[in-house]
Amino acid sequence: MQGGSPLTLECSAGSTTFVEGFLSIASPLTKLTQKTVKFQWSEACEKSFQELKKKLITAPVLTLPEGTQGFVVYCDASRVGLGCVLMQNGKVIAYASRQLQVHENNYPTHDLELAVIVFALKICRHYLYGVHVDIFTDHKSLQYVLTQKELNFRQRR
Repeated sequence: MQGGSPLTLECSAGSTTFVEGFLSIASPLTKLTQKTVKFQWSEACEKSFQELKKKLITAPVLTLPEGTQGFVVYCDASRVGLGCVLMQNGKVIAYASRQLQVHENNYPTHDLELAVIVFALKICRHYLYGVHVDIFTDHKSLQYVLTQKELNFRQRR
């Protein structure tokens, strides 16, 4: 076994907001940390480790937010995870992503897309309080979620 390990993954976890695509890059490494998986360092793990190391040591092109100007949040969900990008004036402020939890694997697409919006708002809340925010998603039906008469329990949460 070379290099990487759960320790490397834990150390880099705090940088998820600054590494674009962290979820997809670290996926082979996070699978190694599961209790039911035998630890075997593969070619995919080594590639993931090297890519993550490269991303962490190169300077990301992020900017600081400018006052109370509005923000734009781009959200997307997949069967692998949730991800969002916080932007202001066309410049990236932060990235955020996470893998789906076990129970979320059974969610329909509509609920996953709603979950990523909730995730984005929680992660970026300290930037978004008191300012105008535009949220973009590729799931058109979410436009009507606040005007629906009936929401299931998961959507109400």
